[in-house]
Amino acid sequence: MNMETAVYYLPGYGGRLLTGLGAALTSRGLDIAGRETVDEFRSMPFKDQVDTVAADLKDHFWNDSARVIANSFGAYLFLHAQAQMEPFLGRVLLLSPIVGEFSSTETSMNFIPPKAEALSGLIKAGKFKPPTRCEIHVGALDWQSNPDQVSELGRLLGIDVNVVPGGGHMLDKGYVGALLDRWL
Repeated sequence: MNMETAVYYLPGYGGRLLTGLGAALTSRGLDIAGRETVDEFRSMPFKDQVDTVAADLKDHFWNDSARVIANSFGAYLFLHAQAQMEPFLGRVLLLSPIVGEFSSTETSMNFIPPKAEALSGLIKAGKFKPPTRCEIHVGALDWQSNPDQVSELGRLLGIDVNVVPGGGHMLDKGYVGALLDRWL
């Protein structure tokens, strides 16, 4: 795989590699690798999903020119994989990352991801080694990726967090398109 055009992509829960953000990446001439969070991969135990992502990164993307883009639950998988590795050498872009349990009184919805407290526990204990070059973008109105929680995670890890005014969990296509053009 040509690292100049390759991106390792982890979509949100139930996401596919070549739709949505993946389509935006391929339209920019990039080759997409990664894991769809559907079907066989989705049915794997969470630990096996994390181990698979970590192995993918170590085996195929472990260099300083590698690029990882992870969205929502895909970012949660990436962060758990990062927790069991040395700091990732390449560049990482996390969009609307799930960082633990969330709920919304407005929508009467909640979600408790597997190992919801594991990341914060590792970070608070000083045992989480963040990727060397990472940035995070989250919507100011995102109830799934609480911007306060995400900003705190960034502060503790020394990662820049951009809170997008008026943005929800699905960031505006115009914002993401401009971000991709700059970041890539």
